Amino acid sequence: MDTRPARVLVTGADGKIGHAVVADLIERGVAVTALSREWESPSRADRAVTGDATVEADVARALEGADAVVHLAALAHRDAGRPYEVYRTNTDATFNVLAQAGARGITRAVIASSINAFGIPMHRKPLLPAYFPIDEQIPYDLDDWYSLSKRSDELTAEMAASHWNMTVVALRFPYVGTPEQVRQHAGHVHDQQVREGWSYIDLSDATDAIWASLVAPLIGAHVIGVSAPDTYRPEPTATLLAEYAPQVPLRMGVTGRGALIDTARAEQLLGFVAHRTATQGEPV
Repeated sequence: MDTRPARVLVTGADGKIGHAVVADLIERGVAVTALSREWESPSRADRAVTGDATVEADVARALEGADAVVHLAALAHRDAGRPYEVYRTNTDATFNVLAQAGARGITRAVIASSINAFGIPMHRKPLLPAYFPIDEQIPYDLDDWYSLSKRSDELTAEMAASHWNMTVVALRFPYVGTPEQVRQHAGHVHDQQVREGWSYIDLSDATDAIWASLVAPLIGAHVIGVSAPDTYRPEPTATLLAEYAPQVPLRMGVTGRGALIDTARAEQLLGFVAHRTATQGEPV
């Protein structure tokens, strides 16, 4: 089954991940339509549409000629706006994009979910994950509007897959950045870090995961967690757990600076394994 798209609509195309995805698709020989509310720099896409992913007419215009979608447009943090603004913007955009894509007969979409979709990382109470490594079945405890929006987006993906016979992959991204950005991020110590398992993914691996999600021979809706093979901390992972989460069960062994995100589903369903680290040359 040939699932390679001819033209992909990328929403949020002026963002960090959006820029990288547009460039990656072009290098793979795929035509790109880029959608963004504004542009800080010119897009490399052969078709750039200035518009809002929450506006039906803008999305309809952007979808012309596309046979697949990468939906990245969002307010990407709890504090990126007022609670209602963050939730409404994210859920409206995802519903609008997937519903219009499905109605047009587009059968493949990738959406950016988040590690926050299970609720614990931004929780106002000092909770920890039910277990490590974090996987896609981990129990939810939703306490903030951004995390709720990401979980809602995953449910929208399930609905779209059922109603329009689409394949929709919701990638649960941890922090995404270049090695330098990851190192800077690691320097900001806060309680959320242990709740996310000190996780991240290199920007280039993130684009590879999106491509794998576009072409993998899948049917239906799938929530898939991705991560670098290590944490961004210099200490051995077992040392971190002993200090910050000694009461949290460890469901599988971890060696060295190994990651605390279970990426087995990404490997099984997408054939994707992240290889890049923010500390190239250091043992994982």
